[in-house]
Amino acid sequence: MQTITEPAVVSKKALWTGYILSALPVLLFLFSGAMKLIKPPAVMEGFTHLGLPEKLAVGLGILEISCTLLYLIPRTAVLGAILLTGYLGGAVLTNLRVGEAIFPPILIGVSIWGGLFLRDPRLRELIPLRRMPPRLPKTNS
Repeated sequence: MQTITEPAVVSKKALWTGYILSALPVLLFLFSGAMKLIKPPAVMEGFTHLGLPEKLAVGLGILEISCTLLYLIPRTAVLGAILLTGYLGGAVLTNLRVGEAIFPPILIGVSIWGGLFLRDPRLRELIPLRRMPPRLPKTNS
């Protein structure tokens, strides 16, 4: 016998909290990507400080903006979150290599997944924070 599951409902409070948590890294990545495309002197000095060649700026900017756009589209949000998490992993390693703080990229990653978790019921079903008691099958009596 096949059962039909109803989609989980997200409360308005959780949905708006998710949007706010998601908006912070989105704005940061769009700004950062745009700055890499424009290449102001301060950004290029940052590349030198991190030991990155300046010729990578445009490619990294396009990558940041592309992954962020995937994250913004509900249908591809999980893929975007996975790609942004990988990008942030590279940022953590780069910061470790030059002795910079690693907490900002980690907190951005937490914000990405926390926001998506709060606004996407499919992700909540995939990663439940608490176990629900098993459902007993309905009996016809």
